[in-house]
Order: sequence, then C-alpha cells, then structure tokens
Amino acid sequence: MPGTTARVVLSSGFSRRYTGGVHEFTIEARNLRGVIRALDQLYPGLGHHLEEETTVAIDGEIHEVGYLQPLRQGSEVFFIPKIEGG
Repeated sequence: MPGTTARVVLSSGFSRRYTGGVHEFTIEARNLRGVIRALDQLYPGLGHHLEEETTVAIDGEIHEVGYLQPLRQGSEVFFIPKIEGG
C-alpha cells in the first residue's frame, strides 16, 4: 500500500548538524515511523537523533510519541528540538 506525500521540516540548527543544511523534504510514508525511516535512509543515523532529540508536530498538533500517527496527503511534519528542563 503506497504512502502519502508529506512535507517534512527540520529546524535550522538540527539540519546544520545532521543534514548539511537541508531542512525541508518531501517524503512518502503512511505514518511518522515511515518518515523517520525514510530520513534515516537518506542520512544514516538521523533516525536515532530524531527519535531522541525532537518532538514532532503533525499538521500543527504536537505528538510526544506518535510513531504510528497516520499522515494525510499533504501533511506537514515538523521536527522540533526538545527543550531540556533543569
């Protein structure tokens, strides 16, 4: 079953560290897990950093743990750096 096409955005600081400055992607996936896998294929090891260091907003809604969160055609997925409390 084919996925849907989503616009995926990384923060500028995160993209500088892990993707050489590329911060926007068009990814075909059915859910958030598929997005992370696709980005990990493009940049090996990136998936781990996304899982550990970011919170995700899908279509404007924050998801702390949403790996199986389904995507709609044209969904916007933003990976936001986690804010560390002290």
